[in-house]
Amino acid sequence: MNEIPNHAPNKSLDIVWHAHTVTREDRSAVTRARPTVLWLTGLSGCGKSTIATAIEHRLLTTGHAAYVLDGDNVRHGLNRNLTFSPADRTENIRRIGEVAKLFADAGLIAITSFISPYRADRQLVRDLFPAGEFIEIFVDAPLEVCESRDPKGLYKKARAAVAQGKGMMFTGIDAPYEAPTSPEIHLHSDTQPTAACVDILLNYLHTHDRLLPAKG
Repeated sequence: MNEIPNHAPNKSLDIVWHAHTVTREDRSAVTRARPTVLWLTGLSGCGKSTIATAIEHRLLTTGHAAYVLDGDNVRHGLNRNLTFSPADRTENIRRIGEVAKLFADAGLIAITSFISPYRADRQLVRDLFPAGEFIEIFVDAPLEVCESRDPKGLYKKARAAVAQGKGMMFTGIDAPYEAPTSPEIHLHSDTQPTAACVDILLNYLHTHDRLLPAKG
């Protein structure tokens, strides 16, 4: 099987954007949500995936269309050819940003759960969206808390690799994490339970007019 190139340029200059006859407003009327991306960022083990799936469930049960793009899930398919090098991490986030943009254009609330360690990469994704559509959520927990959870045993592996003089490029251990400086929402997942975090997210969506009244 041929490898997929990591950073392939456009293969043709004869590409034009195809305009839809269905508008964003038409889609929102069906999905009961305005185009929105909830971008959860934070260290491995901070609770991003738990919060993402919880807010997705709450939105769906209240009649609002939402979908979680999870870091591990995406690397099984769309980004299966990418490593964890800095360049491939950037490409990973670029691709997810484009997918999230399509989801938002479809009228969904796209919920992304990625470490996305670099501020510049997160800014590049933010720049894809009109003001108000990209909501950066810093899921903040101290490294020692994340490491104590270690649901996949990754911190243990990373510590062992570093002790042996080998690099694993694992965020927080031998690769950097650049925390957001001014996120729209700052959650403290070491002290705030998941339900409270979800309430904060829902309140933000309501107060910033990202949700339409549910039908019926």
